[in-house]
Amino acid sequence: MKKHRRFGWLIGAAFVVLALTGCAQSSKADAPKQPKRVTDATLLSTAKIKSNIGSDLVSTLKDQQASTTQDLRDKLNSGDYSADHMYVKLNPYGTSPLSAIALFTTDDAVKVSYTVVGKTDKTSVTNTLAGYKTRHTLPIVGLYADDNNTVKIHLTTKAGKVTTKTIYIQTKALAKNLANLKLTVTKNDKTKMKIGNNQMTFMIRSTQRPFAVDADGAVRWYSDNYAQHIYKQLSNGHIILMNKKDNAHMVYNDLIETDYLGRVYKQYHISNKTKSTENVKATAKSENKQETTVIHHDVIELPNHNLLATVSDGSKYVEDTIVELSHKTGKVVKVLDMKRILPKNMWKKYDSSTRTDGKVDWLHNNALYYDKTDKSLVISSRHQDLVMKMDYKTGNIKWLFSGKKTTDWPKAYQPFVLKAAKGTTITGGQHAAYLLSDHDGNTNTKDLLLYDNNYAVTNGDKKTSGKYSQAVQYTINEKHMTIRQNWTYGKHLGKDNFTDRIGNSQRLNNGNHLIDFGYLNAKNGTGSNVIEVAGDKQVFNLHVDNIPDKGYVYRAYRQPLFPSNYTFDLD
Repeated sequence: MKKHRRFGWLIGAAFVVLALTGCAQSSKADAPKQPKRVTDATLLSTAKIKSNIGSDLVSTLKDQQASTTQDLRDKLNSGDYSADHMYVKLNPYGTSPLSAIALFTTDDAVKVSYTVVGKTDKTSVTNTLAGYKTRHTLPIVGLYADDNNTVKIHLTTKAGKVTTKTIYIQTKALAKNLANLKLTVTKNDKTKMKIGNNQMTFMIRSTQRPFAVDADGAVRWYSDNYAQHIYKQLSNGHIILMNKKDNAHMVYNDLIETDYLGRVYKQYHISNKTKSTENVKATAKSENKQETTVIHHDVIELPNHNLLATVSDGSKYVEDTIVELSHKTGKVVKVLDMKRILPKNMWKKYDSSTRTDGKVDWLHNNALYYDKTDKSLVISSRHQDLVMKMDYKTGNIKWLFSGKKTTDWPKAYQPFVLKAAKGTTITGGQHAAYLLSDHDGNTNTKDLLLYDNNYAVTNGDKKTSGKYSQAVQYTINEKHMTIRQNWTYGKHLGKDNFTDRIGNSQRLNNGNHLIDFGYLNAKNGTGSNVIEVAGDKQVFNLHVDNIPDKGYVYRAYRQPLFPSNYTFDLD
């Protein structure tokens, strides 16, 4: 009897194994077959691209700042500075004029909190340092320009006794290219804006100084280092900026990890062999005077803390390659050449007559987003009017979204084209595409947010192109391969807010959206308009006018001046 039972169990187990195997084979068979990876003798090898990028970690800026950091340590360790006589240094590292540092010691351990007093309601900046200590280093950010700022410092003992000290910090006038801007706030409903926890609106410019404003439009932070396109807050509270040797230099070839005081923690130096200009209509004479860069539109931090960057690979094709940079060595550890993933005729037959430098800008990748849930990557191609998702490890395509008809794609790509629901807007020259965190618990759906310039480059809607720009949110069902539009803002603003290039949309954690109409006045881009909306109601409206050449707002972000994971430690 036991033998029969054992035999029956083995048969049952075999059926289960066969059933599971069959399901796995069926599931594998149901998945569309990936297009063959593109091969072409003219394409660069991975080794050659790595060589062309030539990235490395250097310590040039950190070494230059070492004496400043040591001097601050010495001041703190000297014991000469008390709560009644603090050492205060404005702009300690020379690149952040509206930031300061205060140092002092106390006999008893105290917890320190401090406030840069704002000029109106909800514009004060407050920070609390962790723990009870006797040595105190206060990173002070959010000062007003050309003002004798009031900073109130609260010292709390373990017994709960609070002592308040007040210091005053006099700042200089704004840098000329910021002072010449016209910043006009026409709406600021502070009860509905997302501005808690010291959040400011950061303006990341295509060139020149990045800066941040409060709800009144007052500049409360800026960097004296010109930065191009790149600004991201990292998981440690630091920021990444695309930088160059000096403000007069023409090549942006350094990524610096810094903070709002201007202290540099890491510097990724990039070769300038792959440089290319952003100005596609420049004359041959002026071409040599244009700002040039290797890393161009976006950099993000991966879960392993490496950086992922959009780059040009050094060939005649530009802005179509993605590289991963090691945060430990600065070296390129992975390359994704989009010419090997997308159809060959996209880049082989692309009309490059808009450029005078002989380069082919067929893809113009302007955004990166890493989806941790399935280890995939979302990119935005302005010149193909295309948003796509692919497996980061393999480069296998997950889905494609564009106005290009499914039948116009090569057959091998057709199974990956999303089917748009009725009334769903296709994009034109879009920017800043990224996925939102899950809100409905459905693992099959993803919400995609982007800024739709509505400028048809190759596959956009030519009927509406040029009439308006908008932020758009979509829901994508990755199981059924469908996409439907669920929210938009901007269409009713019409041509006044149309931007043929530049822009951003950010969903804030209270559900509001911050939208950057970045390149107004299409002939010269002398204006930008940043709007925060709650649903479809404006709660903040900032106009940035009188913008100098190539100084327009590439992206606007709402971010805290004191990220929760940031600490400043002289040691």
